[in-house]
Amino acid sequence: MTVELGRDTDTSTPAHQSIDTRGDHEVVTTSSGWTGRIWLLLVVLAGALFLDGLDVSMVGVALPSMGGDLHMDQSQLQWIVSGYVLGYGGLLLLGGRASDLFGRRRVFLAALAVFGVASVATAVVDVNLAIIALRFVKGVAAAFTVPAGLSIITTTFAEGPARNRALSIYTVCGASGFSLGLVFGGLLTELSWRATLLFPGPVALLLLVVGWKVIPRVATGRVSLAHFDAAGAVTSTGALLVLVYAVVSAPNAGWTSATTLILFAAAIALAIAFVVVETRHRHPLIRLGILRSVSVIHANVSAFVMFGAYVSFQFVVTLYLQDSLGWSPIAMALGFLPAGLLVVASAVKMDRVLDRVPTALLIAAGLIAFLGGYLWFLRAQPGMPYVEFLLPTILLLGLGFALCFPAVNAQATSGVRDDEQGLASGLVNTSIQIGGAIMMAVVTAILSSTHGSVRPGQMMPGGSTAVLVISVLTAVGVAGTGALVLRRRRRAA
Repeated sequence: MTVELGRDTDTSTPAHQSIDTRGDHEVVTTSSGWTGRIWLLLVVLAGALFLDGLDVSMVGVALPSMGGDLHMDQSQLQWIVSGYVLGYGGLLLLGGRASDLFGRRRVFLAALAVFGVASVATAVVDVNLAIIALRFVKGVAAAFTVPAGLSIITTTFAEGPARNRALSIYTVCGASGFSLGLVFGGLLTELSWRATLLFPGPVALLLLVVGWKVIPRVATGRVSLAHFDAAGAVTSTGALLVLVYAVVSAPNAGWTSATTLILFAAAIALAIAFVVVETRHRHPLIRLGILRSVSVIHANVSAFVMFGAYVSFQFVVTLYLQDSLGWSPIAMALGFLPAGLLVVASAVKMDRVLDRVPTALLIAAGLIAFLGGYLWFLRAQPGMPYVEFLLPTILLLGLGFALCFPAVNAQATSGVRDDEQGLASGLVNTSIQIGGAIMMAVVTAILSSTHGSVRPGQMMPGGSTAVLVISVLTAVGVAGTGALVLRRRRRAA
């Protein structure tokens, strides 16, 4: 049935909100007139995603300072980022499955508490391995908050204008976290690089308190350990960890050395084992039938390309600006500020854009903007002013995120059954984080295999090659999206 709510008790204006009662929960069916409670719910969910994105890019700015204090080289520093994204990407599918089985509210709040506590602990330890291990724990916590949060949105807001508006706000907050993280990171690193590790903790715990009050309670069925695909989680995460370690260590061990070849073989064997487990398990992490959807596959590949290219590009630019050009963290923060402002400004319009423009076209436009930004940066020369070598790149990256990030998430979950929303959201976020981990490993390998010292004003050895590889990956994503758009138009014709 459909009922109209009257006046919201938290505000003085009429809500005029249409709520469709489905089973044991209510679904928002209009794109306007939301109550104060609905807005608080969206703030909690979007805030958690904002922290997840913020954590990756904010820490990236602090890497040079962290490396100096802890005596870590480039191959070790990349594990500060990779440890997080591997825990994030490696267990997202399990997180999505857990949210569907144990209840989205319960999983979201528990994981958010772990994320907050681990953030505080990371800021006070001095042992390199302990920091990396805690970063992995934070990534694991994020792997449970993200699919649970996204599936709360997709089961709270009806598909159509209501869900598009909610998803556009939610995903733009995530994109803002990635872009504004550079700004926050620069500001906090001026105080201490430990502040960048600490900041997400208190914010996460505040969101936990609010979320406890506003996230709806939904009855869940009885579950057992048999519902969990532990073998799938171990083989998938193990394959990613071994693959990244193999790529990062290859420059020192040799790409054709026995150690490297064994590691690559182990990664392939674990990946094959994962596929076998998924085909035989009664409750697999991935129901392989979901991959029959061309839209779902395209959304996941685009997510891999978008974030993998971006996070590795950010790594290169951070080292270049601070180590080669001598920029302070605050100067770097101000330099990246236009991208964050552009993403935030897009939040008020993206729901209307998603209603009117096919997601594939938005993804194509976003990837083209990313590609333009990477290619423009290749023009960088010693003594070139900010407005010539970096500002155009920053604006194009902001435009790319504003268009691509919401479109990827909307396309990945569109048309998916409610009981598989956790799976779909976990799958696309897995693709995002795997892209970041693998491309970070590739870029680190390129920088490590090119010998030479960093000279003031010059791109670090291997930096231009790394950006060129990033550009090629993005160009492949553009080509694939273009092929999908043409295929759809031909079928429509």
